[in-house]
Amino acid sequence: MTSLPPVPAPLADLAVVIRSGVVESRHLGSIAALAADGSVAWQTGSGEQILPRSTVKPVQALACLIAGADIDGAELAIAAGSHTGEDVHVEVVREMLTRAGLDDAALGCPVDWPEDEPTRERLIRDGEQRSRVRMNCSGKHAAMLLACAVNGWDTATYLDPAHPLQQLVRATLERLSGETVAHDAVDGCGAPLFSVSPLGIARLFRALVTAEPGTPERRVADAMRTHPRFVGGDHHANTDAMLRVPGLLSKGGAEGVIGMATADGAAVSMKILDGNPRATTLVALTVLEALGADISSAGDLVDLPILGGGAPVGSIQVGGDVRAWLDAPAASAAP
Repeated sequence: MTSLPPVPAPLADLAVVIRSGVVESRHLGSIAALAADGSVAWQTGSGEQILPRSTVKPVQALACLIAGADIDGAELAIAAGSHTGEDVHVEVVREMLTRAGLDDAALGCPVDWPEDEPTRERLIRDGEQRSRVRMNCSGKHAAMLLACAVNGWDTATYLDPAHPLQQLVRATLERLSGETVAHDAVDGCGAPLFSVSPLGIARLFRALVTAEPGTPERRVADAMRTHPRFVGGDHHANTDAMLRVPGLLSKGGAEGVIGMATADGAAVSMKILDGNPRATTLVALTVLEALGADISSAGDLVDLPILGGGAPVGSIQVGGDVRAWLDAPAASAAP
């Protein structure tokens, strides 16, 4: 039997699920928050590098821009996003593929149903099958293929970690995070995945929103915030957060990872150890509020009821370590 590594410690109590007055579940993990000036406002948990999953799609989109891919607006947003597979998303992905001289078959991501439920049900009724273009990472893959086509790089091997584009992704991640990648992995979509700590993620999100207007970094942030429905889709947490909180940049990833930054440069990132993302948006927005963000329009993104028989019988709340930080003088004194 293969021995497993020890659980990283210490871990922070980030969120708690309360049902009928009973603590039913706790979500432990690591978190890092930066004040608007870039100083570390709070950091707790193991601090180790994690696999950031789709949270670093903005960096992958940025690398495509730096490589010369002519994308902007909705195309840049979907390259940095995890879309829900609606028809409008497919149209944008195919436009990028067409400019690269390619079609759906060139996408290296696996086939999947769209995450958008009405679209999925319609496709099933119409006898359609799972497809690569409906997979939530197809926007990123199309942008990568376009970057390869522009440079004359091999498109058949664009997911090889040694490919020039993937080496640029790695270098861009290290530059913005201020860290050296410790682990290489393969993401769920088949793309190379490079490790970074929650603090490194917070730094790179801050770097995107505070970059000078017109720079590739700022173009990524502005595209995502201007076209949030291409970062996710209708009723998607990333999309809703950016629609409701002016100037917010938000991108979550699988296995309980998220990064957020406000227009003034405050940033937060976390990794939930058990991989459940249900509280990540709640915790991230709550931390940003303590750092000065106005989340008064966030609504049900921070008010998360637990249902019993269809009626509220409890709630998901920030955990004890988050509450202790919020109640500390340093957090309460935030501008």
